[in-house]
Amino acid sequence: MSIVRSLGSEFQKVLTTRMWWLLALVLVGYVAMMSGGFGAFLGWATQNPDAAASAGGDTALPPGVELAPLLYSFASSIGYVFPVLLGALAVTTEFRHRTLTTTFLAEPHRTTVLSGKFVSQLVVGAVFGVIGFATSVAAGAAALAAFDLDTGLDSSDTWALVGRGILAMALWGAIGVGLGALVPNQVAAIVIVIAFTQFFEPVLRLVSSLNDVTASVGRFLPGAASDALVGASFYSVASLGSTDSLEWWQGGLVLLGIAVVTTVIGGATTWRRDVS
Repeated sequence: MSIVRSLGSEFQKVLTTRMWWLLALVLVGYVAMMSGGFGAFLGWATQNPDAAASAGGDTALPPGVELAPLLYSFASSIGYVFPVLLGALAVTTEFRHRTLTTTFLAEPHRTTVLSGKFVSQLVVGAVFGVIGFATSVAAGAAALAAFDLDTGLDSSDTWALVGRGILAMALWGAIGVGLGALVPNQVAAIVIVIAFTQFFEPVLRLVSSLNDVTASVGRFLPGAASDALVGASFYSVASLGSTDSLEWWQGGLVLLGIAVVTTVIGGATTWRRDVS
């Protein structure tokens, strides 16, 4: 089986299960709620500053942070967990359901199989990026337009952000494959993804932003690198201290490096073990 046939097999495995579209539906709902809801709140606060101030809220954005890109970036800043999960499941499901033996009988070259999963999840991650950003742009722009605020849809910078965001989501899908190769236990992989993306890294990024020295290290965290690649993030508002980030291309290289290194290490260790 060539790499092309391996890719076809991997796409078939994804499309013939319900997991991909179930995750896509949750992604749409999550992103629409955050982008549309946050946009409506900030739109109302912008139009009614006195009422917002009396409610005890400070809705002022940091200097240089624009509202439209912030809302649109929710697709990647909170939605990246979905391509990671799907990428990890693409590997761990084979271990859990013991289909890896059949896969290796059809294609004895394990590197070809893992490469097929890596490339296919890059594509699937990009599809999730398209879905996520279509949702965040639609919901965010609708909220901004409702309060007569600039949607930025006529700006090339907005669409460049969307393009970089789709690339980020694609790389997250590949990172999921690397994680699945490193941690073949499906339950453990899911727990690691959720715990790291939803709790550990956000807290670590928040704490690291309090000091310039730790902030220079924290910007190399996967989520921070992803936000740097996209060019906007909710964390630019939530950060308590330094908001310096990598250049967009540096963020992309960090994500690509994580995806390649984890996949190579997983392929050289767990992936080489006997299966039954």
